[in-house]
Amino acid sequence: MKLAVYPGSFDPITYGHIDIAKRALEVFDRLIILISDNPNKENLFTSEERAAMVREVMKECLDKIDIKTSNDLTVKQTKKLGATHIVRGLRAVTDFEYEFQMTHANRVLEKGIDNIFFMTDNKHSYLSSTTVKEIAQFNGDLNTMVPPFVEAELQKKFN
Repeated sequence: MKLAVYPGSFDPITYGHIDIAKRALEVFDRLIILISDNPNKENLFTSEERAAMVREVMKECLDKIDIKTSNDLTVKQTKKLGATHIVRGLRAVTDFEYEFQMTHANRVLEKGIDNIFFMTDNKHSYLSSTTVKEIAQFNGDLNTMVPPFVEAELQKKFN
């Protein structure tokens, strides 16, 4: 069975994240969506809230995915979970530069774990969780950026 980990803060999950996860499921038998709890990052949602949003918006794929949280290095958690690949999405050249460095650092830490990259769909190439939160904060239209459930959760946070 081919198992991969798709890590991220998912604060909140966007249509871009969902696109990458669904495309990864075309390559891997199972996908672990790993919600990172990075102490150096200030999140809007708790890890439990982020997991609930992922569970809701990915409900049609729950037979092929697991949702976990971690505060460990992604590459170490990937090995612990028995996966062989880390899935990452790329939007722009700047993403590639960062991911290039991380891939090489990960190879130093765990030689048996490899990264696989998916280019985001053009219609999602501008999306980031940070952008979504900024638009939500000012009651902007999010219907092309996040599913309705996530939009409602954002509205609760900002209203």
